Amino acid sequence: MTKLLNEYEKPTRAHHKILLMSWAGWVFDFYDLILFTFLLMPIGKELGLSNLALSYVLGASLAATAVGGVAFGILSDRFGRKRVLQWTILTYSVGTFLCGFAPSLAVLLVFRIITGLGVGGEWATGQTYVGETFPPRVRGRYGAFMQTGAPFGIVLASIVGGFVEPAIGWRACFFISFIPALLVVYIRKQLPESDIWLERKRLVAAGAGPVKYPETESGNKFFLLFSQAYRKLFIQSLILAIFDMSAYWFTYSWLPGYLHQQRHFPMVKSAVWMLVTQAGGLLGYLSFGFTADRFGRRPAYSVYSVIMAVGLVMITLFWNLVAEYPPLILSFMFLVGFGTGMFSGYGPLFSELFPTEIRNTAMGSAFNLARGIQFFTPVIIVAVAGKYGLSGGISLAAVFALLTGAWIWTFPETKGRKITV
Repeated sequence: MTKLLNEYEKPTRAHHKILLMSWAGWVFDFYDLILFTFLLMPIGKELGLSNLALSYVLGASLAATAVGGVAFGILSDRFGRKRVLQWTILTYSVGTFLCGFAPSLAVLLVFRIITGLGVGGEWATGQTYVGETFPPRVRGRYGAFMQTGAPFGIVLASIVGGFVEPAIGWRACFFISFIPALLVVYIRKQLPESDIWLERKRLVAAGAGPVKYPETESGNKFFLLFSQAYRKLFIQSLILAIFDMSAYWFTYSWLPGYLHQQRHFPMVKSAVWMLVTQAGGLLGYLSFGFTADRFGRRPAYSVYSVIMAVGLVMITLFWNLVAEYPPLILSFMFLVGFGTGMFSGYGPLFSELFPTEIRNTAMGSAFNLARGIQFFTPVIIVAVAGKYGLSGGISLAAVFALLTGAWIWTFPETKGRKITV
């Protein structure tokens, strides 16, 4: 069991183990999701699938994250953060491995849905784990440290999809992606359970202590999000996540394909340029936590959303204006990644907004229902591309980035808010 830290105590080795394993789970979570976008072209070629068919497969895996986020969120609030973190990693690892055997569109669709279920559950469980472990003064930056797993995952997917796939084929890329399942062995043996979750379960079992909403112990935690106590806040959170998820997936679901098809980049060059965006993403994720802890959650979201929108407009609608100057266009690619740093805010923000008894359910549901809605994103991009090119479809991400920066101001400022049992 970890010791609940006060404002000025230093994290122990046990706390850092929780952070490291939650981070690693998120690295491979995002790797498994993004790897598919790099393998779209060779998969489509071998199986004879159109861009639209591939978009449905990608969209289905995103939709499955919604189901996984809700289901594993409920399970985590009931059975603990440590146990469910293991289940989510096993689920997405198995799903990705099975994709290597897919002989047809239908079978590939099923295996991508399995992957999506695990992907949907891991993020919220890991962020709740971290949010309940570190004190308010530094919660934003430690949540950001975990979120840096996303650019590392994309970098890994870029390397495997852009450089390794031509040598070993797309099926082998899926097979080697079972490696993250080994994390479960470490988690089972080394990680302590969340002290806040354990303490709450002890108080409930003893019929004592500050149980703010006792009905959540026996009720359906997902439907309780729509009760009078939580409904307004949950809908606000869901809308925020929808705007930001739309900004992200309108950008990344077809970005490698956009560089390859419309800008005529070889896949290796597309992968290199994606690495530039992820260099920006890594710096953005890290800096967002410090910015949010220093200036507040709301100003941080607004600044980063504008940065992302500017970068997006320049690499799509104004590509021809700046493409003659590679350092300039690469700088805007960097800004796109940097702006996505606002995703570092969700773990701390949702941890501070919702009580322990439904924290993971709320976090997993809002974040992953928003991601599940992105089923339509790759399909919309392909539809818009028929008239305006992939650049036209991807440019819509800038609108959603700006909406994110505006909507955050409907929330109270939660910087420094303490988490209680």
